[in-house]
Amino acid sequence: MAIPNVKRFRPFCPTCNESFTLMAVLPKDADVNAYLADAVGRHDHKAYQEAKQMHFKVRVGQQKQKKAK
Repeated sequence: MAIPNVKRFRPFCPTCNESFTLMAVLPKDADVNAYLADAVGRHDHKAYQEAKQMHFKVRVGQQKQKKAK
């Protein structure tokens, strides 16, 4: 079940050189560009990089075993 008025943004962080996903509900009179600039300023670069590494990390012993023919 989705929240109908949530908007998804993909701002670019020049420090990380990557874009990240940001989901927010903004009021009608809010300045979207100012909000995104503030969000990029508050972006935690170290936590983002660590979470990204943990997502792709393969633990030892958990790799798929290939069947020998």
